[in-house]
Amino acid sequence: MGNILIINTGGTFNKYYDSLIGKLVVDKSSKALDEILHNWLCKFQIINIIGKDSLDFNDHDRTLLYSTIANTSKETKIIIIHGTDTIDISADFIAQQNLPHTIVFTGAMVPFGINPIEATANFASAVGFLQAPQNGGVFIAMNGIILPYNEIIKDRKKGKFITKIV
Repeated sequence: MGNILIINTGGTFNKYYDSLIGKLVVDKSSKALDEILHNWLCKFQIINIIGKDSLDFNDHDRTLLYSTIANTSKETKIIIIHGTDTIDISADFIAQQNLPHTIVFTGAMVPFGINPIEATANFASAVGFLQAPQNGGVFIAMNGIILPYNEIIKDRKKGKFITKIV
């Protein structure tokens, strides 16, 4: 398996219930990823940045994400864990930078800490996709679909990602 860099930005994927304050909060470390990767035979480099719900993302956060990819990544294959509410905006922003990497954004509609199946499946799909030969580009892997970032959308009524109707 080629080297894959994981950039963890927060989002629902990383949320857990904090009983002291009585609400879901974003874990700024990589506890969910660490748990997923615990039994994998390969190693991944994980960079934790931003650490917030994607509804709170702004252009500064997207610029930091771009800078992290451009300046710290020797790897050409990257998975970005991102909140699903603005995953498309961040994917579009990164795609506009014309980087030579193959980048797969993924996340979860349900926090890993509540039910790990969706987050694990989305992450595993992204890893599997990056094992095939790629020529670069920005993709989103959610709910069993992996497509270029501009061909997939979040269907809020159905509560899942679907192929964008053009």
